[in-house]
Amino acid sequence: MGMNVGSGSKSADPEPMIEMNMTPLIDVLLVLIIMLIITIPIQNHAVNLNMPAGTPPMQTTQPEVVTIDVAADGTIIWNGEVVPDRAQLEARLQGLAAMPDQPEVHLRPNKMVSYKSVAAVMASAQRLGVTKLGMVGNEQFIK
Repeated sequence: MGMNVGSGSKSADPEPMIEMNMTPLIDVLLVLIIMLIITIPIQNHAVNLNMPAGTPPMQTTQPEVVTIDVAADGTIIWNGEVVPDRAQLEARLQGLAAMPDQPEVHLRPNKMVSYKSVAAVMASAQRLGVTKLGMVGNEQFIK
């Protein structure tokens, strides 16, 4: 049983190492990564809200509510009355937006109506300045 200790040549000079020792480099990189993780500030995923200050005024009367229904075929119904075209709907929405104390607008789409019809009503309301718009009857969409 023999063991080969040398490189096989009989020269006195050892051959230079060509490979770099990676262990110290990896240690330094791990320390730098740990320092980076520690010094990064914590990111807060928060939404800033402008909340009113003070006590709210006491409201003794119920707010006026306008109900806009969108039927399955795209027909728009304003408080039980059919609105024949988009121009008349926008005229009514513009009248609401001009009021100093806007009434609440409750939008109730039918479950079978296309999204395009509901989105058109919402876009008209937003464009004309209606600020109190809410979706009503969302429980029908829960499966």
